[in-house]
Amino acid sequence: MEHEARSAGQLWVEDERGRRRMPDPVRDAAVRAVLLTSVTLIQAVVAFFCSLAGSWLAFPITITAVVSTVVATWSVLDVWVTRQVWRQRNGVVSEPSSTARPPLRARRDEEPDGGGTAVRGGAAVRGGAAVRGGLSNE
Repeated sequence: MEHEARSAGQLWVEDERGRRRMPDPVRDAAVRAVLLTSVTLIQAVVAFFCSLAGSWLAFPITITAVVSTVVATWSVLDVWVTRQVWRQRNGVVSEPSSTARPPLRARRDEEPDGGGTAVRGGAAVRGGAAVRGGLSNE
């Protein structure tokens, strides 16, 4: 057996798992979403039974169930948004495709200093000197 093959001094054996643990903010949002969704489902069942019984509580519980449905939907969207934000901020390597434009800073560094003409704030710039109306101050 596998248990007998382990050494007597080994207390903890790490089992290989296919999925890693969710990040803390994503897990917190998922727990909130599950709790709010379960409360919403309970309210919907109570509202259904109260309306079958003809109780006066049917209307207030139905209203709170509708509001809880909106809140539960928002919390599920919060899980998705939190997951995307965590991915963008923490270590997801993104490589641009071959059709992506290089960043503006890289393009600016590649341009020659003296020969290029760029437009900044309505004034053409040649070799570092501003030219307005076609007249040069050089």
